[in-house]
Amino acid sequence: MRILFDTNILLDAILRREPFTADAAFLIRAVGADQIKGFVSATTLTDIYYVVRRQTKSVEMAMNAVTDILDIMEVCTVDRHVLEQAILSNQSDFEDAVQIACAIAFGLDAIVTRDVAGFTDSAIQVLSPDVLRNQVEDPQS
Repeated sequence: MRILFDTNILLDAILRREPFTADAAFLIRAVGADQIKGFVSATTLTDIYYVVRRQTKSVEMAMNAVTDILDIMEVCTVDRHVLEQAILSNQSDFEDAVQIACAIAFGLDAIVTRDVAGFTDSAIQVLSPDVLRNQVEDPQS
């Protein structure tokens, strides 16, 4: 399974945001164990750095968060083509449109996000963390 991780899932695990931590941490461990091939958009990494630094007041923690993600996930480039596809999409949220365009450009299977409703009309499958966790735990379902 080749999955694009939306920013909120990574932040849930990094910042231990309850009640979302358990599913997010499980999915990141599944990437580390090669049960999922994890991807992030390049813009997600800058958002992670910014939010973690702001929340923790620590440049070191923010840089460690980015480095840890880079250690286990592939990065989808955000180039002119991806941005133009996002602009042309029917998405009302540009950030979500960029995520969808990245996932399509890299031929990924799905996006995992807590904001499934925000990805309406997506040309790629969008899964909530609990649904993806269930698929990893029970691949026959």
